[in-house]
Amino acid sequence: MMWNKLGRGTLASVLSLALVSVTACSRDYVLAYVYVTTAKPLTSASRHGGISAYAVDYQIGSLTPLADSPIEAGTNPVTLVASPNGLNLYVVNHDDATIGVYSIGTDGKIFLQSTVNTTGSNPTSIAIDSAGKFLYVAFQYQLGPNGQQLYSPASPGPGGVTIFPIGSAGALGSPSTVNVGNNPVGIVVSRPTPGTSTVFVYVLDQETLPKPATVLGFQQNSSTGGLTPTPGTVITTDTTGKTVATGYGAGTTPSAIAEDPSARFVYITDEATNQLYGNVVSNTGALVPMVNSPFATGILPLGLTIDPRGQFLYVANYTSGSIGAYAINTATGTPVGSVGSASTTVDTGPQCVTVEPALGIYVYTANNLAGTVSALKLDPHNGGLGQVQNTPFPSGALPTCAVSVANGSHPTQIIVD
Repeated sequence: MMWNKLGRGTLASVLSLALVSVTACSRDYVLAYVYVTTAKPLTSASRHGGISAYAVDYQIGSLTPLADSPIEAGTNPVTLVASPNGLNLYVVNHDDATIGVYSIGTDGKIFLQSTVNTTGSNPTSIAIDSAGKFLYVAFQYQLGPNGQQLYSPASPGPGGVTIFPIGSAGALGSPSTVNVGNNPVGIVVSRPTPGTSTVFVYVLDQETLPKPATVLGFQQNSSTGGLTPTPGTVITTDTTGKTVATGYGAGTTPSAIAEDPSARFVYITDEATNQLYGNVVSNTGALVPMVNSPFATGILPLGLTIDPRGQFLYVANYTSGSIGAYAINTATGTPVGSVGSASTTVDTGPQCVTVEPALGIYVYTANNLAGTVSALKLDPHNGGLGQVQNTPFPSGALPTCAVSVANGSHPTQIIVD
């Protein structure tokens, strides 16, 4: 269990001076917690996947499985997100079309609070705004007026975004829906743009050939969470009743999307061309391609993240079995291969990458084919990556994604021996 070392003195009245002295020098070596979704059913009698939970060692970044881990998720959990306050975890169950809502205990253990339905089928991605007020879930196929399945892989059709208001204790309220184009595979919510309260939401839409892939931009209504298209994004309906959506360029087969913490730059990986597209966010929310974009990645880039300081960008290259490291030019947003280690080998099939938010120096990948989690340490001077002791660490079978949560106020605590 987490405890605050600065507050232990309040219990000194019932302890000897010797015990107080020992307690004042004790340390909580759990820096953060890492949660990994795994797609393979936990038991032969169940269809449900799982969530593996780990404690992050403060000194070296190694992972220790928490007791009772893994715990059960829904069918084929594919991704997850943590609330900004670190108290809740939201897991996307693709085949169930549900969201698992979990509370996070002070010891890092997670507990299922509820399971809610999305407003479409085959949810693929999830994001939460920095205020922790609204949860956004992109799904592949819209449903009919009576909840019937209108579209499927055999009969392609448009998808959408389910918008959940977040209530007390992280509970999800009654959802609303915004329709988008075919096959949305990623979503990101910006922080408020500097000097304003404006929040933008971007949906990564693969579309179906010959129609080009696109990124759809929206401005958030701060009261309802509703989404209004930004200039350059158009949502219409064709003669058959299908939603038609056009937006900004996204390469050939986009796979992941991320925005830097300053809300100035948006990045997209393209798994078909092995490229990273960079965009500058205009004051209207429209995306403008960076000079010299796109940039080269490893083979089959599937995952993308940016460190909490917004200085470094990391790409999970599935076929290469590597993590690409880039330093971000903070003036232009241009990503440049890190001089420390532009590419670092991890285990087989990395498809998701996360940076713990406490110190922001440990990087973790979900290695789908290997059934492991790799741990790396970034150099804060150049973003280069080095292997953490004893990496990789075992996970459940077919890990799909990972997210990290700080252990309370650990990084701001002052520990004096």
